[in-house]
Amino acid sequence: MDSTAVVSAEKKKTPPIKVLSSQLREGKENQSNGKHEVTIKRFGQGENSALVVSVVWMQGTVLDVRLDQNMVHLLDETGTFVVNGINNIPKGKPCLFQGNYVMVMGLIQAISPEPVLRAVKMADLSERSAVYRRMWTFEVEDLQHTLT
Repeated sequence: MDSTAVVSAEKKKTPPIKVLSSQLREGKENQSNGKHEVTIKRFGQGENSALVVSVVWMQGTVLDVRLDQNMVHLLDETGTFVVNGINNIPKGKPCLFQGNYVMVMGLIQAISPEPVLRAVKMADLSERSAVYRRMWTFEVEDLQHTLT
C-alpha cells in the first residue's frame, strides 16, 4: 500500500465527538454508506448549526451492570443511555460498578427511546469524578463550538 492510500484511509476515520445523551435522543438518524450517523444540534448558547456524528465520547454514572446481557446503563447530566459490548472491552469491566463515573467511546447503534452505543473503549474516572463531572458539559460545548 502506498503512502497516499494510508493517508486517505486515515482521513476517513473520524475521532469520537463529545456529546450528551440528550443531543443523541433529539438527533436525526441517517445511514451513509452503511454507516450509522446522527445529526445533532451543537451544544451551547446560540449554536444552531448541525453536527454529524457516528463515533462518540460520553461520560456518566453507572446505574446498572448486566454482564449476562453484555450491557451497562449509564446516566449523564441530561439523561440515561445504554452501552453494549462491555464484555469485549479490554480492561473495561473492572470499572463497571454501580455508582462509578466512567467514560465510554463507542459507535452509535440507536438514539430512541434512549441512546445505545457499541463500546470501543471504557475507562474509570471515579477517582476524580467531582472534577470530571463539573467539567464535562464545558468540554462538550467547547469541542462542539470549535469543530467546523
